[in-house]
Amino acid sequence: MNAHPAPIADTLERVRACIEGADEAPTLTALARFAQLSPGHLQRAFRRRYGMSPAEYHRARRFGQLKAALRDGAAVTDAVYEAGFGSGSRVYEHSDRLLGMTPASYRAGGAGASIRYTTTATPLGRLLVAATARGICAVTLGASDAELETRLAAEFPQAARERVDAGREEWLDAVIARIASELGWSEAAAPALPPLDVAATAFQWRVWNALTRIPAGETRSYGELAAAIGAPKAARAVGNACGSNRLALIVPCHRVVREDGTPGGWRWGVQRKRDLLARERRHAKR
Repeated sequence: MNAHPAPIADTLERVRACIEGADEAPTLTALARFAQLSPGHLQRAFRRRYGMSPAEYHRARRFGQLKAALRDGAAVTDAVYEAGFGSGSRVYEHSDRLLGMTPASYRAGGAGASIRYTTTATPLGRLLVAATARGICAVTLGASDAELETRLAAEFPQAARERVDAGREEWLDAVIARIASELGWSEAAAPALPPLDVAATAFQWRVWNALTRIPAGETRSYGELAAAIGAPKAARAVGNACGSNRLALIVPCHRVVREDGTPGGWRWGVQRKRDLLARERRHAKR
């Protein structure tokens, strides 16, 4: 266990501020030298605290600027360059993962879509991960495979659904490995997050992106999260956006609590939410 969590937290915050102020993404080596940590240690500690690697944090910040410019009515080309991408190709390279898919992929209960899924055991119960040809479309927790498969069928009644064994689907396996690494269930390095195929409004994506910035083991109230996205009067809407999240653990809506600090509800069970937060707090102290 780390005996000096505060200095490490301060160091990580300085690294985050360095990334925020950089026009170009600093290399991991440069950041490690700045932080006086090994690159591997910095990568793991930064991901535990902020939910993503330093490089992913820089990209997410750029995409946040891009989306803000687009919402303000800027032309796409102008918004791309103002956000510091330099070329449109760099935007499209990551847009599926950071901007999300269009609602069209969810038409008529998934009619015409082919969904592959798998399940696995976790300390929180059974985990189901599902993907279309475009990206991950569901990550859910439950007591049994039958419960999870019934829920998937109810959400995508018109889609063709095929179960695949673990180890035979790269995207599904990557999500499971990433979750296991970030929550301390595995010592293996977390792989990159695959593309996402989840229909959502612009507001929902703002909330979900903000959720990924809550450090593991910490919580925010609905009001605090609303303030963080620049909509301090939208706590109820933030709650609705959290409730519509289909990506358990990937979008960490379990880190949002009521104003009085009590857990509140969670789509996958309040007791699981308590257990998950307790696990994250223990892992964050290591």
